[in-house]
Amino acid sequence: MRARITRMPRNNTQIGSATTADWVLDFEPGQDRFLDPLMGWTGSRDTQTQVRLTFDSKEAAQAYALRHGIDAVVIDDHPRRPNIRPGGYGENFSTARRMPWTH
Repeated sequence: MRARITRMPRNNTQIGSATTADWVLDFEPGQDRFLDPLMGWTGSRDTQTQVRLTFDSKEAAQAYALRHGIDAVVIDDHPRRPNIRPGGYGENFSTARRMPWTH
């Protein structure tokens, strides 16, 4: 049974980063997926891919995997660069603008 340990990804629909400090243990698929001939839906008989375990630290996730005999690979995330640009919306209303702001 293979698994990967990563940091919880940020939800794209939310701006906050409340759960990004958590570490997640996700199981990798053990079987190939198949198409249902009647409905055309994608299916699988592997239920482990539906399991997601969260931990407070990377060490706790590694200890859990070691204790239960799970072959886990740790994937460290690369640091995010800040999404702050010089100036912003407030600069549109600055009194030091060179040109008057128009619609």
